Amino acid sequence: MCTRTTLRGRGRAPAAVLTILSVLVLGQPALAQDGRSALQTLQDAFVQVAQAVKPAVVNIATTQRPRPQEGRRAPQAPPFFRGPFRDFFGEDFLERFFGEQPQRERRSLGSGVIVDKRGYILTNNHVIEQADQIEVRLSDKRKFAATVIGKDPKTDLAVIKIDAPEDLPVAKLGDSNTIRIGEWAIAIGNPFGLDQTVTVGVISAVGRSEVGITTYEDFIQTDASINPGNSGGPLVNLNGEVIGINTAIVATGQGIGFAIPISMAREIKDRLLAQGKVVRAWLGVGIQELTEELAPQFGVKPEAGVLVGNVMPGSPAERGGLKTGDIIQEFNEAKIANVRQLQREVAQSSVGSRARVKVLREKQPVEVTIVLGEQPAEAAAAPAPSPVESAERFGLTVQDLTPELREQLRLNSTDGVIVSSVDEAGPAARAGIRPGDLITEANREPVKNARDFTRILGQMRRGQNLLVLVRRDGSSRFAVLPPNN
Repeated sequence: MCTRTTLRGRGRAPAAVLTILSVLVLGQPALAQDGRSALQTLQDAFVQVAQAVKPAVVNIATTQRPRPQEGRRAPQAPPFFRGPFRDFFGEDFLERFFGEQPQRERRSLGSGVIVDKRGYILTNNHVIEQADQIEVRLSDKRKFAATVIGKDPKTDLAVIKIDAPEDLPVAKLGDSNTIRIGEWAIAIGNPFGLDQTVTVGVISAVGRSEVGITTYEDFIQTDASINPGNSGGPLVNLNGEVIGINTAIVATGQGIGFAIPISMAREIKDRLLAQGKVVRAWLGVGIQELTEELAPQFGVKPEAGVLVGNVMPGSPAERGGLKTGDIIQEFNEAKIANVRQLQREVAQSSVGSRARVKVLREKQPVEVTIVLGEQPAEAAAAPAPSPVESAERFGLTVQDLTPELREQLRLNSTDGVIVSSVDEAGPAARAGIRPGDLITEANREPVKNARDFTRILGQMRRGQNLLVLVRRDGSSRFAVLPPNN
């Protein structure tokens, strides 16, 4: 069953609810008839939405063929046991007694919604990403084999297609940017394989991020019941418009489900239909949150933007004039409060477009214009070196960057000090610093070697925090290290 586990229309509905409550709570006989009428109107609205949208909602069944395990061979039962003992004790006998993994096909179920009469269906990537075969069952019980048009793991969206002999019913896509908390929400899908199930709730929250499901998160939260098998199905308002694609539930809580806003899903759908993949714009910076520890070091309040930890050589950001230590506060007039927001803004921009970026640099406002590039593949990790010396009050030791270490770590820089060891219970470890990291700045001063690092530490007051710029895997970030007591 495919619903990922993490961890509403407008119009007369609100007035109807208020009328009903006034009858029930205040007991006004004169309003009794109006209350029954309003309740009937609300009920009719749910029925009409279900009747209008259900024909465009499909059941998706996937099959994944068994694949050989990598790295080691699974234990094998002696040949004598294979036939008779499996027949007598059951199919899982060899697995239970010999640890042998049976070669079985994996099957799962999910949902989807038809968005084009020619048979294009929007669903979740996790519903179909491992599938060798995809079967789509329509509301009239007809079945079709489907092919993948394109998928985008970073938003957990995919488009598949079936070839039907005639035009198919299509769901109307709404505008998720106008929904309000408290509006009605209707989830339609195939939970646990139960076709065409309708559940009702409200919009509980919007703009949910940091959920840990996808790279780009801006979820709608709803208490309309979403269960395994609902993934990829539509979340609908009282106008019968799709406002989200149901994606995930919180396994430990009731009434907490998440849907991808249709504004994001529509854009990804269009890109997948046009190109078969999603090409995203790229700035070329390493960024991090302005935490309560970092913000005072730059003279700003927490969440006053995002901090540039490094600018990649040859990147659009470098060509546009961004610098390490800049605080990005606006991107194309959108206020930036956190990392995920900036990532979304950049990802939704076009490759080759010009972006106006407002930053705070050394407490002074600066505006730069950047021509956005295409997002490249992610860089590979580098190995860590062996330990050596200094700065133990912050829970780490460092050493000079030798030619041998530069080659081993594949570094272009000749400046900086290598973190050679980290006290697991010390400030450096708590700040996420690891052996093999390269420190290139300390307290906003460049660090060329261990002598520079020692000099900067010697100038610090007792109890003062150490601000370091740490480079790892081609990206940099700032970290604040309080001294050991």
